[in-house]
Amino acid sequence: MSLDMIHVYQEGKNPAAPTLVLLHGTGGNEHDLLGLGAMISPDSALLSVRGKVLENGMPRFFRRLAEGVFDEEDLVLRTGELHAFLDAAAAEYGLDRSNMVAVGYSNGANIAASLIFHEQESFRGAALHHPMVPRRGLQLPALGGMPVFIGAGANDRICPPHETEELTELLRGAGAEVEVHWENYGHQLTGTEARAAAEWFKRTFGQAGQN
Repeated sequence: MSLDMIHVYQEGKNPAAPTLVLLHGTGGNEHDLLGLGAMISPDSALLSVRGKVLENGMPRFFRRLAEGVFDEEDLVLRTGELHAFLDAAAAEYGLDRSNMVAVGYSNGANIAASLIFHEQESFRGAALHHPMVPRRGLQLPALGGMPVFIGAGANDRICPPHETEELTELLRGAGAEVEVHWENYGHQLTGTEARAAAEWFKRTFGQAGQN
C-alpha cells in the first residue's frame, strides 16, 4: 500500500492520544481543519487528507450526481481507498490504527460516515459536522459503543434535520453512542459547534490529547 492521497501529518505531543483524521468539506483541502483538530485535541497527532475527486475544480472525497444525491458506486470505491490509505498511513507514521478518531465536515463527514457504515473497525470514534446518511439499505457492522458526535444545523438546507435524525437512528441501532449538538444555523461549522465537539472529545476520551 502507498500513501496515494495528498495529506498533511503533524506529530502529536502525546502518543497515547487518538490520532485525529481530518476530512474537509467540498472545495476544501488538507489544511482546512488543522485548527479545528488542534482545538478538539491539542496533543493528538493530526492526519489531514485531501479528497481525490474534483468537482468543477473543487476537491471532494467522492462524486455526486446532484446536490444531496451521491454517486453510490464512486462512494463505495472512494471509501475503500480511504480505508487503505489510513492503513498505509498508520504503518508509515507508526500510528495505532485502532486509535484513530475521524473529524469531518460536510463531504468529509459523509465519507467518514460511509467508512463507519462499511467497516467494523473503521475508527475508534468520530466527530461528524453536518453529515448526511451515506447509504441506505445497508446492514451496518456492530459498532459496539463507538462514540459519535454529530453537529447539526436546525436550518441546514444542505443537510436538513431529518437526515441528522435518520443517521442518528441508524448509528444507534448498530450500537454506537451518539451525541447530537444542534445549532440554530445552516450548514456552517460555528465556533460554538467546534467547542461542543472539543468538550465531547474531552468527556469521551479523558485527558488524552488535552493540555
